[in-house]
Amino acid sequence: MTLASLDTAHTPWKTEGPRTVAQAFPYQGSKRILAGQILSLFPDGKLDRLVEPFAGSAAISMAARHYGLADHVTISDVNAPLMGLWRMIANEPDELIASYARMWHEQQEDPRSYYLEAREEFNRTQQPDLLLYLLCRCVKAAVRYSKTGAFNQGADHRRLGARPKVMSERVLASSRLMRTAEIVTGSYEDPLVNANPEDLVYMDPPYQGTSDVPDHRYLKGLTRDTFAETLRKAVDNDVSFIVSYDVVTEDNKYGFALPDDLGLTHRHIVAGVSSQATLQGKKKTTVESLYLSPALVRRLGGPGELDRRMGRTAWHQDSLV
Repeated sequence: MTLASLDTAHTPWKTEGPRTVAQAFPYQGSKRILAGQILSLFPDGKLDRLVEPFAGSAAISMAARHYGLADHVTISDVNAPLMGLWRMIANEPDELIASYARMWHEQQEDPRSYYLEAREEFNRTQQPDLLLYLLCRCVKAAVRYSKTGAFNQGADHRRLGARPKVMSERVLASSRLMRTAEIVTGSYEDPLVNANPEDLVYMDPPYQGTSDVPDHRYLKGLTRDTFAETLRKAVDNDVSFIVSYDVVTEDNKYGFALPDDLGLTHRHIVAGVSSQATLQGKKKTTVESLYLSPALVRRLGGPGELDRRMGRTAWHQDSLV
């Protein structure tokens, strides 16, 4: 067996497709397709704990659990109904599946009106099972919130969401992975800054191009300066973290790089076709930035080992700028 084949045998996330790992619900911006590259930057050996603030679809936590890379997982987000949905997935999957099946069948007579009524009821009650239905029916799984925090994305009238049998399989598979996860409603600062030295924190915050603008894709925006200052505290505490942040497309760049004086190691990874461009009827390749904390780079053995794990050289990532 060659060294290359031995390495692949011990790192299946590098070769297995993204569909190998369960996905509980569709979610625009999910890092499911990038999970293999991100998992390659985990320290050797099983992590004691993976922390994922800005949880969203929790794609990295799900992948880490699927491949046995973390003993414990903590996910958190300021979006309370989203965290409520994750609690139902983890602890009450049968109840969630039954509720979704009921709504899926009820919508058949008049899907357009049913969606609007479900959206209105969700904004009034914040019920997590209603959120699941909306995520499965809304346009391109592209969540939108008004300035007052109301879910206001329209329905994709070309489809009625996953069939109940398919949703049952997704939820049960996700529940098996996340049953022991710690699920917290709250902001990212404390889980990041106070993480233990043995932990790894993965963050996928709102991109600068989608925060503090009229077309909100996140319940709460995040300014670059505020985020940078919190990262600085985490660096000072020797926290190991990975951040997915600014995005580059073929003719655009959303936002600005994180400050150089944070001492983070920056690499680009190709993320595929831009989902936002697709919504606008365009086709653009998206390149995302990863930032690694000094503590994590030391644990990995330095920038050279980082590039080996990513399967690319430093000059190649520079060519993507």
